[in-house]
Amino acid sequence: MSKILVTGALGQIGSELTMELRSIYGTDNVIASSRRKKEGQERVIESGPFEVVDVTEGEKLADIVKKHKVDTIVHLAAILSAVGEEKPHQAWNINMNGLYNVLEVGRQENCSIFTPSSIAVFGPSTPKDKTPQDTIQRPETMYGVTKVAGELLCDYYFKKFGVDTRGVRFPGLISHETLPGGGTTDYAVHIYYDALKHGKYTCFIKKGTYMDMMYMPDAIDAIIQLMQANPDKLIHRNAFNVTAMSFEPEDIAAEIKKHIPEFEMDYDVDPVRQAIAESWPNSLDDSAAREEWGWNPKYDLSKMTKDMLEKLKIKLNK
Repeated sequence: MSKILVTGALGQIGSELTMELRSIYGTDNVIASSRRKKEGQERVIESGPFEVVDVTEGEKLADIVKKHKVDTIVHLAAILSAVGEEKPHQAWNINMNGLYNVLEVGRQENCSIFTPSSIAVFGPSTPKDKTPQDTIQRPETMYGVTKVAGELLCDYYFKKFGVDTRGVRFPGLISHETLPGGGTTDYAVHIYYDALKHGKYTCFIKKGTYMDMMYMPDAIDAIIQLMQANPDKLIHRNAFNVTAMSFEPEDIAAEIKKHIPEFEMDYDVDPVRQAIAESWPNSLDDSAAREEWGWNPKYDLSKMTKDMLEKLKIKLNK
């Protein structure tokens, strides 16, 4: 990687990944892009090259790749699970047509491509515990459908055209930098903010609902490690299970209470997001990622909670 374009660079992953890539590869060598500028994201926008581009506009995307002589595209622009159920047509358009355009540009301009998949590719018929790398994928959300199709499309572009495509299946991601954008696992971020701001949190996911999660520093490491990995050792390429921890809402509340003893949590379950959560695995088997490119997360629930609360206290002036 010498010239990297990041789509969706102002989102939850992109805002942190862009800054990390710039620290590794040089400010001028990492081009951030988004379909519009966002208030509060001046650090990403002003710290290096930035382009306004909608990934559904293939010609404009190609022009930017040529302009900056891009050799690697990290494609993060997407509509997430909960928003995707509200706007399925928009989710299909951005998630599928956007990815198709990125792959086409990659084919034409000889770019390597990373695009994340998700635990949303799994559904009720998938084995729930230690979900295998290769297993049944019958999702019941538009987001999940687009992610399964995306995995297959990336495989196709690698096998048919030799495009160097790579990706992971992310679990829920937790970050102190940027709020998530409409996913089912968002409660695991909001709970920390409300614990510090109000001393209480109303959870939209019910008790006993296990989901895989990951702290953002591990997610950033996963992307960079996979893109730097020896391609000869990659068997799965576009859909590696990765995980760091699996917990239910009570677990994260109990961990927060170790630091904020007066913290309280109650429940007001959102039936849409609860149904999505119940269709997803309780835990993933990430042995393929560990074997093929050395995946090894650094954060568990305890270590993440300590770091989240420390960082958010500074951010929120608490």
